[in-house]
Amino acid sequence: MSISKALYWFETSVAFAWKSLRANRLRATLSLVGITIGIFAIITVFSMVDSLKDNIRKSLDDLGSEVIYVQKWPWGTGGEYPWWKYVNRPEVSVEDYLFLRRQLSSAEFVVFTNSITRTVSQYRVEAENTSIKFVSHDFHDMQKMALLEGRYFTEFESNNGSPVAVLGANLAAELFVGEPPIGQLIRFSGKQVRVIGVYEPQGSSLIGDGIDENVIVPLNFGRSFLNMRQLGSANIEIKPLPGITAEELKGELRGRFRVHRRISPSGEDDFAINEVTLLQESIQSIFSVLTIAGLFIGGFSILVGGFGIANIMFVSVRERTGEIGIQKSLGARNNFILFQFLWESVFLCIIGGLVGLGLVYLVITAADNAIDFDFRLSTANIILGIVISVFIGIVSGFVPALTASRLKPVDAIRANG
Repeated sequence: MSISKALYWFETSVAFAWKSLRANRLRATLSLVGITIGIFAIITVFSMVDSLKDNIRKSLDDLGSEVIYVQKWPWGTGGEYPWWKYVNRPEVSVEDYLFLRRQLSSAEFVVFTNSITRTVSQYRVEAENTSIKFVSHDFHDMQKMALLEGRYFTEFESNNGSPVAVLGANLAAELFVGEPPIGQLIRFSGKQVRVIGVYEPQGSSLIGDGIDENVIVPLNFGRSFLNMRQLGSANIEIKPLPGITAEELKGELRGRFRVHRRISPSGEDDFAINEVTLLQESIQSIFSVLTIAGLFIGGFSILVGGFGIANIMFVSVRERTGEIGIQKSLGARNNFILFQFLWESVFLCIIGGLVGLGLVYLVITAADNAIDFDFRLSTANIILGIVISVFIGIVSGFVPALTASRLKPVDAIRANG
């Protein structure tokens, strides 16, 4: 088929489709509703899932794909969570951290973090439910987060537990409105610390509490007035040396830590070794369920819409039987008639699909502006919506178009008369 002939068929079918839409607006609109709802449901779910994936992937990257976490509780990965096996485990302690930092030969960084939630104040300004993180000195180097202003703790300040703090960007803006935070004093738990730095904004995170709302203080400062064993949110974060795999690090870690905890060769670990891949597997299963649900809901809508398009095409064939007879009597071939109606069906479905995509764009834009979350309608999903519309148009219009193409000229003209 030549390009010029394809363009002629396309222009003719578009003209007939537009004429049919104008002549039967209500019927055509009702027929397109199913396609619109179906495309809206499927592409909305895909866009939401893609946005969640992007945000979670960013959050996982912030955690560090190579970093291993030694904790009391293992991260859940679906199914029944046997919490009763873990509840009596000891919390990881500063002593555990010091042991691993001395003994692990395959680790580049070994960092201890613990946190409390308190009200942080600066004169009359207060920030409630703020996370105060007590961190060992290598925290900053392992996280590789840039400072907006000021500096991080010196090794002397970390070792001596100096009352100094680095703030997240949002917390600094909340406490010091229009004032430079560096050198200012803040209070929490009856203690006073001096702000020496502010981290650059890191953005929202779906995993963990992020850093933008946090206070970061030296670990030894917290040890001077807190019982670190009783806080219940301790982590030992370990990053392997370049060239060392996570599996190699985990092997050495498990062996040395079992000796440190005096666990018998036949005994179970009384600690958990967590890594980001565990979260990725669990999250992927959730995405699969969401995608299937979107396909199920959207599929039914598109099925109904497909029947509606087929119905309107059969009506169109019946109303234009005389035109078909005249075209055939003037030499039009069956393929010409077939593609004429097939193009019309596809055109109708594309209209419904574009309306559905427009609704998706409005919903995604409204959600993106309403909450602090990066929603987006990707080019791939737009193309997918159009491809689905074209496919439904072909499937729904094929039988009516085939019926029209097989009409005999005399019978068609006589039927119209």
